[in-house]
Amino acid sequence: MVSDAAGIVSRAVAAVVDVGVLVVVGVVVQLGVGCVVFLVSGPPFRVPQVPGSVAGAVAWVLAVVYLGGSWAGVGRSPGGQLMGLRVGDRAGRTLGLPRALVRAALCVTFPVGLCWIPFSRRHASLQDLLVASAVRYDRPTGD
Repeated sequence: MVSDAAGIVSRAVAAVVDVGVLVVVGVVVQLGVGCVVFLVSGPPFRVPQVPGSVAGAVAWVLAVVYLGGSWAGVGRSPGGQLMGLRVGDRAGRTLGLPRALVRAALCVTFPVGLCWIPFSRRHASLQDLLVASAVRYDRPTGD
């Protein structure tokens, strides 16, 4: 495997893809809850109205679990897969679940940490610096 540090553009595109996946998951969950309510209470079908603070908290938890689980499990989220990126420790190993969840919480809470990448010699975001992680291009070599 050839591994080079990933830059801000590929990481930002991967993040946009992941946000799209999370929006679809959120809509499916909300429609699923509406279906359960419809089955229990009968017509008419209504999409549940969730207070903004509750929706925000649920979205935050969903995003952290989605990203942290992806990074701890296979080292990449679907957006990372699309862009050929892998998240790991500085030695290239997959992050453990606690570090992956902390990194995910930092990324979801402070996405502007990506803005540090162009100023870092090793293309590290602020989140990478705090949890000692690295995002690299993960392309197969031409054996």
